[in-house]
Amino acid sequence: MTRSLNIEIESWPLARPFAISRGVKTKADVVVAKITEGVVTGWGECVPYPRYDETVDGVAADMEKLSPALADGMDRGQLQGALHAGAARNALDTALWDLEAKLSGKRVWQLAGIDAPTSYVTAETIGIGTVDEMAGSAERLRSAPLIKVKLDGQLVMERMQAIRAQAPSSRLIIDPNEGWTIDQLKDVTPKLADLGVEMIEQPVPAGSDDGLAAYDPPIPICADEACHTSTDLDGLKGKYQMVNIKLDKTGGLTEALKLAQAATDAGFGIMIGCMVGTSLAMAPAVLLGGYAEFVDLDGPLLLKQDRKGGLLFEQGSVYPSDPRLWG
Repeated sequence: MTRSLNIEIESWPLARPFAISRGVKTKADVVVAKITEGVVTGWGECVPYPRYDETVDGVAADMEKLSPALADGMDRGQLQGALHAGAARNALDTALWDLEAKLSGKRVWQLAGIDAPTSYVTAETIGIGTVDEMAGSAERLRSAPLIKVKLDGQLVMERMQAIRAQAPSSRLIIDPNEGWTIDQLKDVTPKLADLGVEMIEQPVPAGSDDGLAAYDPPIPICADEACHTSTDLDGLKGKYQMVNIKLDKTGGLTEALKLAQAATDAGFGIMIGCMVGTSLAMAPAVLLGGYAEFVDLDGPLLLKQDRKGGLLFEQGSVYPSDPRLWG
């Protein structure tokens, strides 16, 4: 039976502006792929990211080019070679997983041969603001078990000290989004360790990270922009202690599973991350939680309103999706 592809572009307003070192977001622009076979439809969501030269229209066009091949039965294995790793492949790959699950009557985790997902503590994120604004956000999140803090190169310790004062019992991880230099990293990391910060995500630009090889940090450093697929791992050894796996970087769950296993085998710690999207984008990533030291799937919590039937977030944890949503 032939398959049909439908592509939808959606915009989801954020509850409040969300700032990182590269700019401010007020909405999440996502692309949804729906692949239908007979009366059954599988779907997946991706978030095009300008940092990787992706646009909503460009991603949708890349997906549309594969419509004939998908109609002829292209499977997930063939998809890996037909599109480069990125948002477009992610939406199609996760839609094919969902379709296969619905057609077979099995859950995706069963098809993938991995353990059933459980609930996982997820980071809740504080965007960049003034010291007082970030302290106020920390006060609202003071009961959260894990807080992730976005930073740039300014007022690093002032912001973090204010956050720690308002959330004294929360675990803290931070993400400068490539906004620091090696010298700044070396200067602030011992002080951050004293505050109990447990991980620093991509502090320096991915293309200018050779200096990390000569640094023995007191806090693990996690590759985000520097790690997309399993082919990147060899170049990260000696520079990073962890890798952040995001489906929009790997190009879907298929490669994400491969990366998770390869990173584990190579001795890297693992973080499971996300772009800012709806629960449809998060649901496949929850399956990877069993590999991870840190889970960061709070994207839907930043939205004014999530997708109907979205994931359950409760007391700092995220729970696996209902199969009616995905998988």
